[in-house]
Amino acid sequence: MTSLTNEQALESAIEKKLTGTSLEELKSFGINNAFAEASEQYRSGNGYWIGNAQDFNKEYAIDEKRFWHFLETTQNIELEKLKGQPQWQLRIIQRLDRMIKKHGVLHVLRKGLDVDDASFTLMYPAPLASSSQAVKDNFESNEFSVTRQIRYSIAKPLEEIDMVVFVNGLPLATIELKNAWTGQTARVNAIKQYKYDRDPSQPLLQFARCLVHFAVDTDEIYMTTKLNGKDTFFLPFNKGHNHGAGNPPNPFGHKTAYLWEEVLTRQSLCNIIQHFVTLEGKATDPLSKRTLLFPRYHQLDVVRKLLSDAATKGVGQTYLIQHSAGSGKSNSITWTSYQLIETYPAAPDVPGSKGAGTPLFDSVIVVTDRRILDKQLRETITDFVEVKKIIAPAFSAQELRSNLESGKKIIITTIQKFPFIVDGIADLSDKRFAVIIDEAHSSQSGSAHDKMNQAMGNNVSDEDEEELDVQDKILEIMRTRKMRGNASYFAFTATPKATTLEKFGVKQEDGTFKPFHLYSMKQAIGEGFILDVLSNYTTYKSYYEIEKSVEDNPEFETSKAQKKLRAFVEQHPETIGTKAEIMLDHFINKVVNTKKLKGKAKGMVVTQSIESAIHYFFAIRELLTKKGSPFKAMIAFSGKKIVKGIEHTEDSINGFSGKDIKEKFDTDEYRLLVVANKFLTGFDQPKLTAMYIDKKLQSVLAVQALSRLNRSANSLGKKTEDLFILDFFNSVDEIKASFDPFYTSTTLSAATDVNVLHELKDLLDQVGVYEWKEVEDFVTKYFNNVDAQQLSPIIDTAAARFNSELELTDDEKADFKIKAKQFVKIYGQVACIIQYEIVRWEKLFWFLKFLIPKLVVRDREAEALDELLNSVDLSTYGLERTKLSHSIGLDDSESELNPQNSNPRGAHGGDDEEKDPLDLIIRSFNEKWFQGWDATPEEQRVKFVSIARHVQENPNFQSQFVNNPDTQNRELALMRMINEAINKQRKSELELYKLYSQDEGFKLAMQDTIRRMLSL
Repeated sequence: MTSLTNEQALESAIEKKLTGTSLEELKSFGINNAFAEASEQYRSGNGYWIGNAQDFNKEYAIDEKRFWHFLETTQNIELEKLKGQPQWQLRIIQRLDRMIKKHGVLHVLRKGLDVDDASFTLMYPAPLASSSQAVKDNFESNEFSVTRQIRYSIAKPLEEIDMVVFVNGLPLATIELKNAWTGQTARVNAIKQYKYDRDPSQPLLQFARCLVHFAVDTDEIYMTTKLNGKDTFFLPFNKGHNHGAGNPPNPFGHKTAYLWEEVLTRQSLCNIIQHFVTLEGKATDPLSKRTLLFPRYHQLDVVRKLLSDAATKGVGQTYLIQHSAGSGKSNSITWTSYQLIETYPAAPDVPGSKGAGTPLFDSVIVVTDRRILDKQLRETITDFVEVKKIIAPAFSAQELRSNLESGKKIIITTIQKFPFIVDGIADLSDKRFAVIIDEAHSSQSGSAHDKMNQAMGNNVSDEDEEELDVQDKILEIMRTRKMRGNASYFAFTATPKATTLEKFGVKQEDGTFKPFHLYSMKQAIGEGFILDVLSNYTTYKSYYEIEKSVEDNPEFETSKAQKKLRAFVEQHPETIGTKAEIMLDHFINKVVNTKKLKGKAKGMVVTQSIESAIHYFFAIRELLTKKGSPFKAMIAFSGKKIVKGIEHTEDSINGFSGKDIKEKFDTDEYRLLVVANKFLTGFDQPKLTAMYIDKKLQSVLAVQALSRLNRSANSLGKKTEDLFILDFFNSVDEIKASFDPFYTSTTLSAATDVNVLHELKDLLDQVGVYEWKEVEDFVTKYFNNVDAQQLSPIIDTAAARFNSELELTDDEKADFKIKAKQFVKIYGQVACIIQYEIVRWEKLFWFLKFLIPKLVVRDREAEALDELLNSVDLSTYGLERTKLSHSIGLDDSESELNPQNSNPRGAHGGDDEEKDPLDLIIRSFNEKWFQGWDATPEEQRVKFVSIARHVQENPNFQSQFVNNPDTQNRELALMRMINEAINKQRKSELELYKLYSQDEGFKLAMQDTIRRMLSL
């Protein structure tokens, strides 16, 4: 006899695991369906009852036998109140049916059912560690059951669903099973069955009558909470395999056995019903307009593992959750927040424990910049809790301060509201906090994090001389030690840096650091939650020539001059105009005219600086006006910027307030957004499909910026092939190097070698800028809260030595300041990581934080390089496409980051730097960058001059171009004459002709160069 590998065998295996037996086993013992009366003996396994399909009431979608048995054995007193009435059972069922149709089954499971003067509990919650025996006994009285081959349809009486899971007779989940060994899969056949062969108008399958519908085979699981015919949307409910989609091999059974061995256990299902499933929308909204959320597997997994670890290890822990975009971080954070307030210590002696009956944390603080998360947390958590006063959204500094002092359980705030709370806050060091940081969407300031430490019972400086990136700023919260014992940190990010991994990650036996939990970019793409932004990547390489515009031939430091010249050329108005034309030409022809995303697709232009963004915006606006385009562009940047003597703000350029940018950009009126740094992170606009990049992007910023395109938009039919990136600055290899570390799992290779701080301190001490007694004096006074006037003389004395008295050279000054900044940065990052405290480092850190802004360093070379730009002119600029619609393949092996560089930095320069005359610098620059095609710079110049001469010799040149007052027709005529000139030379200049005819960027750049030559 061979093994059974069909659907029936899979049904039987699931049933046996849940109930301890199966219909096949019972039949082999000669037991028929009448076994139910004595079925307690069959409730081994996971404690389920075996349901009888004949007990299912199609009209009201309940298992009547289990429903009445549960009420009679647990709440007979309440039933007796109604039994004297005629048709009392029908009245109860009809009342139940009305409530489920109005509010969904989730409502009655949580809230119960009131009928006249009787009140029924329809599911007893799972007990907490501190629960009484009565609560535990009540939970055990729940009757979980699983029924096979249920005939659910009134319209089609013979139509069956493979399995249905019930609690106390109420349906929780339907399951359609397939077996890959018989050639059918969940992904194709089970989903197709739900979409086309199952009638969602039947009571069992109506929205919110069940919590979830599973499509299952031996390899994969998919789920949906709303059956809607062919438009039903299924999500994967898989663990992931090799950091991608699917499930790993299971040495003890089917790959999907976790569903019935883990997820569908009685305790697990109760926990999901109580703490995870969410019905989004207002209670007053019609049920059909609301959204039912059931956790994806990784969300369920991460929340449960975090809670278990916190209960076991207590307060004072750090957790790094590396979850990609598309992971549903908002929901994961919401579920974690709510359940942390009910987390109890697993043992009396865990750190921070106040006894087995007292929750581990006094308050959970959620720090997020996302308004949608702020709103979602407030609404969702309120749905979960009966006592509304445990949650306190903080809309002002006063609210947040009073909430902390009064011990609210959940406090939701944004980092913008936090910096103002510094003075008058109570000492909360005796409180226990869980701090959840939504890093991926932060724009937090270092000083704001310092103030957070103050609010938690610590004292930190507001001074923040250096601009830190987001994850560095997060570490600033934790720099001082006072909060180590009274808070745990839960950091959610998709792109952890080395320092973040070292602080929040889990240290392995080999000394490496890994995330506590992972949902990778690879898995998110594989499961369809985000799109692959690197699948359609086009790059352009600039080529340009400059010429000397002064008679003198001064010398400049060669390498710095080369960098300065490239920046000058790339931000020149002429080059920006050429690139803007290429961007707009693509966007109009390939995005707008093709009606991508049902005519709603949008683009983003990413520039090197605010000044560049302003130049780009005006160039694009002018081109849009010339083309009579029906849509507009807008710009986004922070603060004010003076360009050519005119002060600009985003408000003044756009004509509306900056706070309205997101809302305005979502309308059809605006299709292009020009940015420098703003909105490169944390900006969710699913309609974005095109990105035009003229900025150096690397590491975390590259991933975050390009990921603005990856948001799915199912209602608009957004697909990976709709995405397009045109990059003028970065090569595909550079972008691949930025994405690789965050595609799967990110690991830190080793801990930071903090001995560099010893070396830096020794080197700084030797210069003589400060005396140690001054450091001691400053720190003592600063932490005793003296008037700032008593601090200034100490800092000013050291600054005077540096600026004049020690007669340091410019290079010596630069070297000291660089090392001082390096000390402050490294110590600020590692102070919360190292397991010991070196007081001298701490004191020097505070002293240098205040001294550095007073150190004046003159960069004579930079001043000289500014003169360089006044000595050159741009003579030729062009573009050549180097990659067209290239798909960048990422490395799917685990990536490893290296820790902080353990070598002291310093100024590199002085008299030993190589210098060259200006004409030699220009010659070498042109040789490097003027490489549009395989010809020497001189040969290229000759070709341009030849084409320009042919255009001038055209018989229509004077009448149609030189003397033509109609700007638009004049331009069209010139393009036609340039095309004719190149066509005439195609036999002798075949390579040039091919580039011109096949590469739109090269063509536009050449036309622009010829135009400028003819206008001289």
